[in-house]
Amino acid sequence: MEFHNIIGWIGAFLFVIAYFLLSIKKLSAENKTYHFLNILGAVCLVINGYYLSDYPNVAVNFIWGLIGIYALIKILQ
Repeated sequence: MEFHNIIGWIGAFLFVIAYFLLSIKKLSAENKTYHFLNILGAVCLVINGYYLSDYPNVAVNFIWGLIGIYALIKILQ
């Protein structure tokens, strides 16, 4: 398996884990860990999408990551 595919799978896993933990109430939307998982997942999927020239995927995950960064900054303030 190529490096960018491994990174992509890690990103997908991080998104699923974040959503699962939110759904079972182990994390909340106000939790730093939730947003950190989403930011890392987004970065991984941006890398994967870039290598695959999948620019809609890159755009959506870039925006997703920015939303996570914004939320994290708001929590830390």
